[in-house]
Amino acid sequence: MPVAKVVQEKIILGLDPGTNVTGYGIICVTGNRVTLVQFGVIQLGKSGEHALKLKKIFDKVITLIEEFHPDEIALEAPFFGKNVQSMLKLGRAQGVAMSAALSHEIPITEYAPKKVKQSVTGNGNASKEQVARMLMQVFQLKEIPKLLDATDALAVALCHHFQKGQTKSKAKSWEGFLKENPGRIK
Repeated sequence: MPVAKVVQEKIILGLDPGTNVTGYGIICVTGNRVTLVQFGVIQLGKSGEHALKLKKIFDKVITLIEEFHPDEIALEAPFFGKNVQSMLKLGRAQGVAMSAALSHEIPITEYAPKKVKQSVTGNGNASKEQVARMLMQVFQLKEIPKLLDATDALAVALCHHFQKGQTKSKAKSWEGFLKENPGRIK
């Protein structure tokens, strides 16, 4: 009698931390099948004390973790900009999201915005709208949400799923890589 193969389910929470709006997207991966669980935004407002916004991000991420029990969390890394204050605030927003994940001992992976766009659309310079349109096709969404931070976060989760199949070398030098991969030398 054949043994049935057990297909594991994995929940991935994607986050696009921001100081006014933080996007989140949750997907479920079962074998090769990826389904949308939920996506949306955490509205932080354009005014108000920065520390309170950070607390709101932390609390909402904790709520998402406790409700959906993600196995892994993927975050969009802040892009490098010219405004140092904005970069500092974005870094703090990302830090509190990471802290929420770490408080529940959930593995975290960061992805550069270009990597996310490349993974989802095939173009690292794709616009937010192009990313959203691709996600509409992948998840059969009827319309693009008003706030593209939600689709950005969903793209981060999908990028993470795509990247998990690719292993990275632990070698710290070319010589180490060759020792790890003797079959690749001809």
